Amino acid sequence: MIKTIDLTKVFRTDEVETTALNKVSLDIKAGEFAAIMGPSGCGKSTLLTLLGLLDNPTSGQLMFNGQDVSGYSEKQRTLIRKANIGFVFQSFNLIDELNVFENIELPLLYQKIAAAKRKSMTEEVMERMSIAHRAKHFPQQLSGGQQQRVAICRAVVSNPLLILADEPTGNLDSANGEDVMNLLKKLNSEGTSIIMVTHSPKDASCAKRIINLFDGHLVTENV
Repeated sequence: MIKTIDLTKVFRTDEVETTALNKVSLDIKAGEFAAIMGPSGCGKSTLLTLLGLLDNPTSGQLMFNGQDVSGYSEKQRTLIRKANIGFVFQSFNLIDELNVFENIELPLLYQKIAAAKRKSMTEEVMERMSIAHRAKHFPQQLSGGQQQRVAICRAVVSNPLLILADEPTGNLDSANGEDVMNLLKKLNSEGTSIIMVTHSPKDASCAKRIINLFDGHLVTENV
């Protein structure tokens, strides 16, 4: 599904050049659940940003489903993202002015899916994730765990091939964090590929593969 060859990302200002990723080569197959670990500043989030087609690498290759997308324009990357990738963030990133149903439905609006189809797809994923009883509630009326459950619903409502999760339990207590990890494991067991950035060894143990970064380099892998 995803293959990187010597993937490198350099950030430059007038005075400073910082290499966030240095020749990282990975091969992540469809159906995998991989955790990316390492200390703060090691390049985890930068790698996730590139894998999610939110930015282009400075050099190296990034293959997505057999396509070399390394030099794609923002418009080209956006089309692939919409059709294939769902995102789950530490801070939930829900829209306060929209209720649960509307937050989950949003990606389908962007894809210009017909109203009746949007309604059925949104209701189906809310039932799967046991949040349908909160459909009319707004984010501020939900617990942190419930908000992350809504965020996961939003990430999977369009049936993406891949979910990218950035510290998905970072703002949750242990019980809610465990609930979220169980949801991700369930989605993976149903065939969704997941790549997760985490500082938590406990969360990483839910993955089938652990990728360790240090100073922008891939240093070890545990399968």
